[in-house]
Amino acid sequence: MKQILLFVSLLCTVGMQAAEINITPDSSLSDAIRKAREMRRLGKANEVTINLATGTYFLYEPLRLRPEDSGLKLVGKDAVISGGMQITGWKKEGKLLVAEIPDFNGRPVDFRQLWVNGQKAVRARDVSNFEQMNRIRTYDKKNHILWVPKKAVEKIMKAPYAEMVLHEMWCTSNLRIKRIEIQGDSAAIRFHDPEAKLQFEHPWPSPMTPDTKHPSPFYLTNAKELIDEPGEWYHDIRGHKLYYMPRINEKLEMRNEKLSAIVPVLETLIEVIGTAEHPVRNITIEGVTFSHTTWMRPSEKGHVPLQAGMYLTEAYKLRPSIDRPNNHKLDNQGWLGRADAAVELRYTEDINFKDCHFEHLGGSGLDYVIACRRGKTTNCTFNDIAMNGYVCGSFSPEGLETHLPYQPTDFREVCTGQEVSNCLFQEVSNEDWGCVAVCAGYVSGINIEHNTIHDISYTGISLGWGWNRDLVCMKDNKVHANLIYNYAQHMYDCAGIYTLGNQPGTVISENVVRDIATPSYVHDPNHWFYLYTDEGSSNITLKDNWTPSEKFLKNANGPGNIWENNGPQVNENIKQNAGRK
Repeated sequence: MKQILLFVSLLCTVGMQAAEINITPDSSLSDAIRKAREMRRLGKANEVTINLATGTYFLYEPLRLRPEDSGLKLVGKDAVISGGMQITGWKKEGKLLVAEIPDFNGRPVDFRQLWVNGQKAVRARDVSNFEQMNRIRTYDKKNHILWVPKKAVEKIMKAPYAEMVLHEMWCTSNLRIKRIEIQGDSAAIRFHDPEAKLQFEHPWPSPMTPDTKHPSPFYLTNAKELIDEPGEWYHDIRGHKLYYMPRINEKLEMRNEKLSAIVPVLETLIEVIGTAEHPVRNITIEGVTFSHTTWMRPSEKGHVPLQAGMYLTEAYKLRPSIDRPNNHKLDNQGWLGRADAAVELRYTEDINFKDCHFEHLGGSGLDYVIACRRGKTTNCTFNDIAMNGYVCGSFSPEGLETHLPYQPTDFREVCTGQEVSNCLFQEVSNEDWGCVAVCAGYVSGINIEHNTIHDISYTGISLGWGWNRDLVCMKDNKVHANLIYNYAQHMYDCAGIYTLGNQPGTVISENVVRDIATPSYVHDPNHWFYLYTDEGSSNITLKDNWTPSEKFLKNANGPGNIWENNGPQVNENIKQNAGRK
């Protein structure tokens, strides 16, 4: 029987009661949260801290914190909140290890990630070195066909659930293969809907064909036939079996029954949900690790993003283009959704994260989704994350065409006053290459300061949204003293720091951006930048940012931008002071 140990003490200095609830991994975290809620409701304590002892707390559904939980504090000591399921009972089958995948909570499961001994394994793919990816041959928009070399698909002709990951300028698409037809030395690939319709109707970003000199690369994945390297795996969803080629050191551990394998079964671990009238207030989460999530939409509906991992739900080209006062003509329409995150917040005030780890995640890390006021994320680590690391603000509501200005009547919808500081971001965006480390959309008063960001697939910090100059809800944002390097590992049309839209009072200062990666397969090898103010960027000050050269882009900007003292001449003290402290 699970037990919760409860200790109550008085805060004599203010005449308030404070309580501590100590739990272990054998206890129920959700029961502890309810216990704390009831203690406050009944007047037994005004402040409650739940202390999580060392160990892993496996969940069967997300924890939900509501307005009634305001004032709670969660403190971990090497505590991991996991959305995963442990896999045991491995057997040898030739060069592979095979394990039965049991039902989870009464239902069969599917997943897109696997971690073995704390290290992410590779979903079986046709290349181990991305520099060796095949290139598309042509692109038939009318008939929804992608033509590729015949040799590229020979191994997967009978694979039931194979996928293509297609590189497109500043995004990658996940496309579920429906049918392959061989014609001579080429193969015509058709895809399932809805991604087939989206992929061939949306104009931006587009795949590059051979006439551009840099045709789009792709890789194939999710077929047992593609397992040919140690560390690769495949889930046979029909047979409920997991196939894995062990690394050399893991073979001995398997014989000694010490092989630790975890598959993710949840997409979100914690949901903090209030309302405009009753927000969740004053919660601190400290020293907790959030691990082992997945995001299943690509397996169920594909994934065709517009930018920063925000996926299209409908998109098409406009003929004729729309005239937009104060902006250039618009040639396309698009409506968006966003990926799930390990921790999601809606309608909150002062929800803080300190000394936490967000790692081994199949979606995004931490997401202040809508109507969040203040909230500090400090001294946290974001590592091994498939999509965005830290996300904040709207990226156009689902019902608003994404190029239209977002200025809600109720300003409470806007995320305001957040801070992300002294955090480390590494190996973020390691599946969806078009994602970023810090992704802030329509935000006001955000402070992104003294973070270190490295080894990411695309842009380091993306601030703003909308592709227009109109006055919207964005203002007074701050990007200060961040260190960004080894970015753009897979994608170009990028920058260390990138902006969109009209943001009065926004200042980007004293950052260091250096050491961009040089993948050979990008669509335009010269189209990268240290600082990049993109469409509609207006009323932004960029000053005292150190970069090795003045490789900046000002694309279709609006008025009021100030560029002052950016480049290699910036004071050495600024260069030394950037990054996590």
